[in-house]
Amino acid sequence: MWVHDIDPLALDLGVLKVHWYGLMYLLGFAAAWWLGNYRARRSGSGWSEQQVSDLVFWGAIGVILGGRFGYVLFYHFDYFLQDPLWLFAVWEGGMSFHGGLLGVMAAIAWFAHHHKKRFFEIADFVAPLIPIGLGAGRVGNFIGGELWGRPTDQTWGVIFPRAGDQLGRHPSQLYEAALEGVVLFVILWWFSAKPRPRMAVSGLFLILYGLFRSFVELFREPDAHLGFLAFDWLTMGQLLSLPMILAGASLMGLAYRRRDKLPG
Repeated sequence: MWVHDIDPLALDLGVLKVHWYGLMYLLGFAAAWWLGNYRARRSGSGWSEQQVSDLVFWGAIGVILGGRFGYVLFYHFDYFLQDPLWLFAVWEGGMSFHGGLLGVMAAIAWFAHHHKKRFFEIADFVAPLIPIGLGAGRVGNFIGGELWGRPTDQTWGVIFPRAGDQLGRHPSQLYEAALEGVVLFVILWWFSAKPRPRMAVSGLFLILYGLFRSFVELFREPDAHLGFLAFDWLTMGQLLSLPMILAGASLMGLAYRRRDKLPG
């Protein structure tokens, strides 16, 4: 088994320290901007490059603020109750995908009002742009040696020193990068390449992410301060993903009943 010894710092100039995790965020935003402009240049897309740039900017704000708020409220609400200002201690790390999703939804709602577009017109456009950033973020988690998996005796197990033991563990961060990043991107990009009923792309994103995340949680070590929430297997990640799956299924059902199509 391999012992994880990757330096989480990509650049260390003393006062200035650049973490690989932060660079992965920048890569995700850049990928969303590039892919969005690629789609916007297609005839009849209904999008301009300036609108894409604005959307990515506000989406990034939503990811960062929502991700931090969600992490504090979903995973460390006790810290928040003891010290509400800890909510703003972003230098200590801690981001939640589900919180980031809520933040992006808020950004989409604001953007829709400002640009006179429908919410799901924007959401369906955005959904295929997200997985690359998700995959990059999970690679950043792996490089940082955090959010490790459960113990395993498989040859591809990794020893994470930050776990405080010498056990080989599932590199669950890479499992998530593959499913939430690569596989989810390929499916959504293919699905959205042709006109689909409004809400269908958003619905498929919610279903697949929820399923992929719930599956990988079976290999990921639950948060030490939370443990299993029920049945000796239910984790917070699975609990938060269940509403996504149900909401996605509802959107897909509504979409194909209404068949209100958007340009692909």
